[in-house]
Amino acid sequence: MSTQPAPAPLLIACALGIERLALRTGGRRGAGGPVTVVRTGMGPRAAERSVGRALAQPALAGAAVLATGFCAGLAPGMHPGDLVVAEETRDPRGTTPCVATELLVKELTRAVPGRTVHTGPLTGSDHVVRGQERAGLRATGAIAVDMESAATLLSAVRAGERPVAAVRVVVDAPEHELVRIGTVRGGISAFRVLRSVLPAFFEWHRSLLLPRR
Repeated sequence: MSTQPAPAPLLIACALGIERLALRTGGRRGAGGPVTVVRTGMGPRAAERSVGRALAQPALAGAAVLATGFCAGLAPGMHPGDLVVAEETRDPRGTTPCVATELLVKELTRAVPGRTVHTGPLTGSDHVVRGQERAGLRATGAIAVDMESAATLLSAVRAGERPVAAVRVVVDAPEHELVRIGTVRGGISAFRVLRSVLPAFFEWHRSLLLPRR
């Protein structure tokens, strides 16, 4: 009889049905343990509740948590379909450091060749950010904003020590706001990128299970 412990699970959290659809169509065969994709609903409160409920399940005890989906880019020169790997997530309640971000950048570059990958702080908001508010958030050092990642990771680490990360696909950027013509094309581009990122997530998860030297 094997005495090896069961591989730690991976919980991937997204907010929207279209994000979950992209992750489903991309396939969910993990490289290192069970994988669960949870749709949290929009906003930080919904994300916190949903992730808390999921991690209370015995099957997800000790799970690594990765927040993903779409985001608004804050830095000039960002385009729909660019990727954001958070070095940390922020909201008014605090900052959550992310784990093994260099590996995520490497694997995303491999999974989605030709796409720009940005790294830096990812900030949280409880509403859609537009116009001058975007510039204000950029001034804090953040490179992108979304409504769920910070709450997801904060909820995850409060439920117990575990690896966490956040990867977002830019659907809205300073020169490509959602209210402008071209929104549909930008959304399709972001959807296609999100469909392609799961292999990178699985490699990140697998790396967490390898013995440290």
